[in-house]
Amino acid sequence: MSSSILLVEDEPGLVLTISDLLATQGHLVKAARDGESGLQLAQTGDFDLVILDVMLPHKDGFEVCRQLRHHGIDTAILMLTARSQVADRVAGLRGGADDYLVKPFDPVELLARVDALLRRVQKQDRITIQTFQFGDVKVNFESSQLWKKGQPVSIATKELQLLQYLIHHRGKIVAREEILEKVWQYSPHVSSRTIDVHVAWLRQKLEDNPQNPKHIHTVRGKGYRFSP
Repeated sequence: MSSSILLVEDEPGLVLTISDLLATQGHLVKAARDGESGLQLAQTGDFDLVILDVMLPHKDGFEVCRQLRHHGIDTAILMLTARSQVADRVAGLRGGADDYLVKPFDPVELLARVDALLRRVQKQDRITIQTFQFGDVKVNFESSQLWKKGQPVSIATKELQLLQYLIHHRGKIVAREEILEKVWQYSPHVSSRTIDVHVAWLRQKLEDNPQNPKHIHTVRGKGYRFSP
């Protein structure tokens, strides 16, 4: 299965080597050469996995990892480092990384770790979320109930389905076409405008300031992204 992978690495030779290696397995690879640009790309949520070097110009890998987790981006992260100290590995894992690989590494081991992380992500994606809490909002999809600041909020079935789909793909950009297919099953009477209206209704119920939402973000020209 082809996956989208972001490689954040400042060594040109290693970028070429890893990119070619992943491409042979059918993965789509995009590279960034410094921590700041890597962070900006990773925050789009377009990737299934981020391979992140620790030592980077402008912003190191530890800081990139921390900021991604702070902003609710839960994309799998594999960190690379030339230093084998236990303290570095612990700092990376505690900062939000999912796995750690010390340079120089065997290409076979890199592919094995990438495959393991992608399998974990895909398995998690198959788990149906029944309850979820973010900010001062709590939702129970099994009982179709929603509370904000402890008070029950009325919510329609389709609004609930849309919210569940966005939460299920939290941190990632979800295209309107995907929402049409997965939530509305391509009903002929549904247009992208219908989706926009439902998102607006959700914001009115969930956000403290619907005009400046903290959780349901519009990504111009692409779709929506949910950030817990």
